[in-house]
Amino acid sequence: MEGLAVQLRNPLFLHPKWKRAIPTRAGSGDFGIVAGAIPSFSHSLTHFRAFTSTRTGSAIVAAAASPSQAQPLAEKEKELDNLASGDSIRQRFLKFYASRGHKVLPSSSLIPDDPTVLLTIAGMLQFKPIFLGKVPRQVPCATTAQRCIRTNDVENVGHTARHHTFFEMLGNFSFGDYFKKEAIVWAWELSTKEFGLPADRLWVSVYEDDDEAFELWSNEVGVPLERIKRLGKEDNFWTSGVTGPCGPCSELYYDFHPERGYFDADLGDDSRFIEFYNLVFMQYNKKDDGSLEPLKQKNIDTGLGLERMARILQKVPNNYETDLIFPIIEKASKLANVSYGTADDQTKRNLKIIGDHMRAIVFLISDGVAPSNVGRGYVVRRLIRRVVRTGRLLGIKGDGMEDLEGAFLPIIAEKVVELSTNIDSDVRSRSHHIFEELKREELRFVQTLERGEKLLEEKLANALSNAEQNGTAPCLTGEDVFLLYDTYGYPVEITKEVAEERGVSVDINSFDMEMEKQRRQSQAAHNTVKLAMGNGANIAENLPDTEFIGYDNLYAKAIVQSLVIDGDPAAQVSEGSNVEILLNKTPFYAESGGQIGDHGFIYVVEGENQPRAVVEITDVQKSLGNIFVHKGTVRKGVVEVGKEVEAAVDVKLRQRAKDHHTATHLLQAALKKVIGQETSQAGSLVAFERLRFDFNFHRPLLDSELGEIEGLINEWIEAGILLQTKVMPLADAKRAGAIAMFGEKYGEEVRVVEVPGVSMELCGGTHVSNTSEIRGFKIISEQGIASGIRRIEAVAGGAFIEYVNARDIYLKQLCSTLKVKPEEVVTRIENLLEELRAVRNENSALRAKAAVYKASVIAGKTLLVGKSEQYRVLVECLDDTDPESLKSAAEYLMETLPDPTAIVLGSCPGEGKVSLVAAFTPGVVNLGIQAGKFIGQIAKLCGGGGGGRPNFAQAGGRKPENLVSALEKAQADLIATLSEKGN
Repeated sequence: MEGLAVQLRNPLFLHPKWKRAIPTRAGSGDFGIVAGAIPSFSHSLTHFRAFTSTRTGSAIVAAAASPSQAQPLAEKEKELDNLASGDSIRQRFLKFYASRGHKVLPSSSLIPDDPTVLLTIAGMLQFKPIFLGKVPRQVPCATTAQRCIRTNDVENVGHTARHHTFFEMLGNFSFGDYFKKEAIVWAWELSTKEFGLPADRLWVSVYEDDDEAFELWSNEVGVPLERIKRLGKEDNFWTSGVTGPCGPCSELYYDFHPERGYFDADLGDDSRFIEFYNLVFMQYNKKDDGSLEPLKQKNIDTGLGLERMARILQKVPNNYETDLIFPIIEKASKLANVSYGTADDQTKRNLKIIGDHMRAIVFLISDGVAPSNVGRGYVVRRLIRRVVRTGRLLGIKGDGMEDLEGAFLPIIAEKVVELSTNIDSDVRSRSHHIFEELKREELRFVQTLERGEKLLEEKLANALSNAEQNGTAPCLTGEDVFLLYDTYGYPVEITKEVAEERGVSVDINSFDMEMEKQRRQSQAAHNTVKLAMGNGANIAENLPDTEFIGYDNLYAKAIVQSLVIDGDPAAQVSEGSNVEILLNKTPFYAESGGQIGDHGFIYVVEGENQPRAVVEITDVQKSLGNIFVHKGTVRKGVVEVGKEVEAAVDVKLRQRAKDHHTATHLLQAALKKVIGQETSQAGSLVAFERLRFDFNFHRPLLDSELGEIEGLINEWIEAGILLQTKVMPLADAKRAGAIAMFGEKYGEEVRVVEVPGVSMELCGGTHVSNTSEIRGFKIISEQGIASGIRRIEAVAGGAFIEYVNARDIYLKQLCSTLKVKPEEVVTRIENLLEELRAVRNENSALRAKAAVYKASVIAGKTLLVGKSEQYRVLVECLDDTDPESLKSAAEYLMETLPDPTAIVLGSCPGEGKVSLVAAFTPGVVNLGIQAGKFIGQIAKLCGGGGGGRPNFAQAGGRKPENLVSALEKAQADLIATLSEKGN
């Protein structure tokens, strides 16, 4: 029926997915959309999206021209929702490039296989060795959806529409295959045809000197000249470092306000434009002198921001309100009991911070990063603390529901895990560990916040006291505010609020300087992907990968391909020189997967007029790619490039490494069996003398658990299980249940090491053939090394035998010294300790009696002060009296001397030690003189400090030479203060 409006009893009709609102008025008191106002489905969907471009919290209704049209409209709308979803955008991007010959590769871990960066910050990072030419390409071109973390702009999160700590970068890459023309044409086709972006809304930037790109955009694609901007080197020229691969960029921008026209348009205007696709044309090599030379292999590196494209297609005002993040914000809103749609700007910012940071936190922990105070662990800990304090600002108490002692992060993390399925399927299987880690970290930080509150109170008291003494206005320094914020995670907003309540201002400018200093350090350290190499890059540039034959052979003849001394190439090296040797093939294992490199020798076979040369190898490392660098010292003769050598691995040390590496696999299997399958590796070391295994767990292991783990491993060793080693596709290995080693990067083909019935792991290390070779296993220690991370150190094989023999020798020496049998050692030591405690107690009692005697002697040395000489002051040095005895002497004097009396005693109980005690009777304390504050100031003169109660306090110092003058100062101050207050 023409003009029919849909009547709603409830004026608030929310779209089940977006919950946006469209207010319309169909009649008095009713809301609706007049059906006749929708001319066609295509127009209706466009206008519907335009209307629903913001989340407002006002009423929304859906209507159609007739009941028959309502269903097709709903289906069409649902279809559009699906096409614009974050998951759909990701899949459509990958499918688009897969149909154009690109190999779809998985996202790499957020923990990069690159020492120059802390976290994976770009999609190209996993291809860095290929771009450097150190690793041959496996495919001509690839496409990925890469998980990324960047924290250099963490302060902008929530304040801008586009800044994030966690984001997905969709990329297409060419390794010497296609170049500029294809990259540009495909980027335009993807944007306008696949994603349906209006061509008249797209702007392009090119490097100012890149005429080729300009012509391609203008002539090949047909972008109007007025929408192509030439930008300078700072914006549109990508470099990997001081030297190395580089090239011009071209970027695609979406225009939210085309009605503003072309004149004076600024692509940096965030209110109008958003850059969503960046194309890097890697075509030059930057040399040491700054000049550019064309690369032999020109590459393409692109990145399309998933969150940005989702914002455009879903027609929401910022990235946070897309389906990638907004469900997390909704979860936080519910716990905080606020409505995002009606919230003020500050509340929205706080909710956005939680939505963004929770994604970063969950994926970091899932990839093996545990909260700590260093490196990657500090990144995740800082993000967790920001979320916790932001939640408190929003009013979330406890778990946000009924448990005031609970944690709310795991509840929000459940939503992140739910949304992670198409990003990283492993997150769900690790969810229990993630939730437990978050709970522990949050509850611990709540205690930290409370300590921060105490520190803030101290800082405010100091500020007020200093202001009173100096006659100035009280002010909290920027350094103090930064200390509270950075070390204790205490919110600056709360610091300001509490300070203002106490009448204390805050030096925000100084705080901002401290923040900027930290931000610069963070950016310098972690925000650049460095492709440039040192001299070693030039040396290895034209060398093929080293052939490793060390799984089956510990000896090989090889050719010296290069020699390096202190980073510089050399034609030959002579006796005494430290050298790095590159061979065409080697039996030496290079350090990786936690296993250290082999030791051994490289020999130069004697030739005509040349003595035999010997190089002792003490380390082997891999350079970029698969080039083995043998590090050692020339013990005899001369080594030359191009000569044939004999490489021999130290057999005994290799066996020790094999024992420990296989034992590490057995240890992980035993841990999973004893404490739970959810535990996972967090690091390892396989050395010749021991093994070290770090794993995720929330508490110390019980002695019974350690015993059970040891017993299992030794049972498997005794069983003599034959190991099986296979090379298979990565997907097949994962389906078979193989466990990936922490921090390792895998190709499409992987090596699987299996102890049948016990463990199966992806591993490139060296292993025993049969578990019986290990002979024995013993845990040396188990301890915590970070929040939620435990460490076991153990020995196996030859190291196990040495450990047991050494302990046997120690036990025999003890038995001989104590004159007891081995089984009687513990009882004898316990008896000796008890005797020692008794003697010490007796000695302490005697020292205390001696101190009290000294106190009785000096009791008559009190000084009478005050107008009526009613106050007594006693300040004395009791030579080398220990702190406990000094305390006993002061207590005796307090009980003996009449009130009011002030007592200060000092002593030098040992070399470089000062002990002080102050005891004030009630008559002195009532005058406002506190023992704790008084003795603390005196202790500073002796290079120490201390404090205590108003009537009794102890302190210490490290400068005995200052004790006499410090006691003189104490006496003078007490006399002056009591004389003044006593009158």
